[in-house]
Amino acid sequence: MKLSGNTILITGGTSGIGLELTRQLHRNNTVIITGRDLGKLSRVRETFGSVQCIQSDVSDPAAIAALFEKVTREFPALNVLINNAGIMRKINLHDGTADLSDLTGEIDINLNGPIRMVTRFLPHLKKQVAPAIINVSSGLAFVPFPLSPIYSATKAGLHSFTQALRVQMRGTNVKVFELAPPGTETPLFRGDFDETDLGGMSGMDVVKMTKAALRGLEKDVLEIRPGLSNVLKLLSRVAPGFGVNMLAKASAVSLERMRAARA
Repeated sequence: MKLSGNTILITGGTSGIGLELTRQLHRNNTVIITGRDLGKLSRVRETFGSVQCIQSDVSDPAAIAALFEKVTREFPALNVLINNAGIMRKINLHDGTADLSDLTGEIDINLNGPIRMVTRFLPHLKKQVAPAIINVSSGLAFVPFPLSPIYSATKAGLHSFTQALRVQMRGTNVKVFELAPPGTETPLFRGDFDETDLGGMSGMDVVKMTKAALRGLEKDVLEIRPGLSNVLKLLSRVAPGFGVNMLAKASAVSLERMRAARA
C-alpha cells in the first residue's frame, strides 16, 4: 500500500492510536478524522491545520449515513477507510444489577460501527484506483482479557469479520488490512484500569506501535501484529488456555475483588 497521495478517513481520530495515525499520515495525505467530542476535534484542527475534522458517532447508523454523504461529496477521492474508533471497559459479570442496554455499548461502537462503516463506504471505495480498508482490532482478538470480556469479544468479532471481508473482496481492487495492536499507552489503555487491574503491565509506546503499523501497510502485510500481539496470536493457536490464564494472573487481585463484591 502506498502511504502518500491518499484521501484517508479515520474514525476516532482525536486521541490514542487514531491521533497518532493522523500525526504520521497527514503530511503526505489528505486526512479526515471523526470523533464525538467537539472540543477534542477543535484541538486536532488547531494542531494540524490541514486535517479535516467532522463530528460523528459510529454507533449511530444515521450519523454514518450523514458522514458518508458529507465525505463523498466534499472528498470524492476518498480511497482509504481506517476503522479505529473504540472503547474499552472493565466489566464485572458478577454484577446482576448492570444496565443491559449499556452493557453492550462496546459492541455498538467496536463491532457494529466498523461493520456499518464498511458496508456504507464500500461501493464508493470500489470505484477508486487504490482503495484500502484498515480495521483496528487488538491482540485481545486472539486471547481475551478477563476484565474486559465485552471488549475482547468485539475485537474477536472484528477479526473474524475482517477475514471474511478480505475473502469477499478477492477479485476487486480493495485491499483489506487488520491492525491488531498490543496494549498501547493511550487513554483507552489506562482509562478504566488501575495498576492492580493491569498487574504492573505497561503498554507499547504509541509512536513506535504506529510506525510499525505503517511499515506493515507499506509492505502489504494484511494482518499486522506489532509487539506482544504476535505472542498472543501464537498462544491462541498452540496453547489458548495458557494465554487466558496468563492474562488472568496479571489481574488476579482485581478478579478476586469482583467475586468478593458480589459473593
